[in-house]
Amino acid sequence: MTAFSFEKHGQDGKARTGVIHTARGDIRTPAFMPVGTAATVKAMMPESVAATGADILLGNTYHLMLRPTAERIQSLGGLHKFMNWSGPILTDSGGFQVMSLAALRKLTERGVTFKSHIDGSRHEITPERSMEIQAMLGSDIVMCFDECPALPADRDRIASSMEMSMRWAKRSKEAFGDRPGHALFGIQQGGLEQDLRGQSAESLREIGFDGYAVGGLAVGEGQAAMFDCLDFAADQLPQDRPRYLMGVGKPDDIVGAVARGIDMMDCVLPSRSGRTGQVFTRRGVLNIKNARHQDDPRPLDEDCGCPACSNYSRAYLHHVYRSQEIISSMLLTWHNLRFYQDLMAGMRDAIAAGEFTQWQAKFHTDRAEGDIEPL
Repeated sequence: MTAFSFEKHGQDGKARTGVIHTARGDIRTPAFMPVGTAATVKAMMPESVAATGADILLGNTYHLMLRPTAERIQSLGGLHKFMNWSGPILTDSGGFQVMSLAALRKLTERGVTFKSHIDGSRHEITPERSMEIQAMLGSDIVMCFDECPALPADRDRIASSMEMSMRWAKRSKEAFGDRPGHALFGIQQGGLEQDLRGQSAESLREIGFDGYAVGGLAVGEGQAAMFDCLDFAADQLPQDRPRYLMGVGKPDDIVGAVARGIDMMDCVLPSRSGRTGQVFTRRGVLNIKNARHQDDPRPLDEDCGCPACSNYSRAYLHHVYRSQEIISSMLLTWHNLRFYQDLMAGMRDAIAAGEFTQWQAKFHTDRAEGDIEPL
């Protein structure tokens, strides 16, 4: 079985490009992971997701443990077989969803007990249980169980949360055990505090992980604060392992994160936006529901090779969105995911060529132009 490894191919400033090797295939970095919350990327067939250029998907431990249950997925052959995705899958630990979705949470040193947002049933996730669930799912990259406090929060709260997350990281590593071909990532916490982030990174290094995530950002602190934090947070993590920024984000968030040394990201934004008529293009964001598109025979983005742009007009996409036709979600999600993967490919090529600064400048210039003039 292929061992998990990270190979850096090039660097331009802090931006890096390379490959993560896994038992189920290679992941080209910088990588964007579409989110398949409940064992599906909404409105997309798995082969369509692959056609956008995605090398890896994200699955959600919290949602899958509640429905259909990890035990059922395991009995049916694991998550890859269950959802018909043959490439790598990363599963999150469930900690963030417990914080944001579950009712009546109780947090202790042991773990978190909570009531399901679906039916009110009572559950517990501990570091050990999170590792057990992710093993049942069979994911290729497993995330430590951590606590993610919402920002803003006072320093004492952030510090105590980070320290408990580091104790949970150690327990996660012990419970993960020896699983050849599978990787375990530690998660750095510490809010926006440089010294707390440093302490967290040091604790994670001592435990030792296959990759390292920057957690606890994109939780309401704003882009400027996130970038200020990433200016030091990524550098605190090992150079020779992948660095994953969890839950990010908008295209300019992603470009800024890569510029600061991040290798992997995930976000529901491209798929969720597709379902609500928001379209990402090289010239910024457009809203397909707007009346200006109803007679427009042109594609969303003439430089895009996705089916929505190759085969359909803005007028048609406006019509099916306004008519609430299912094909609208399918086409717009496909387009957005393709845009995100093209964005990653553009950055990989620019970093490899030593031209990332120029690429970044053009990215911002193109977006500032705004959408093409209406007819």
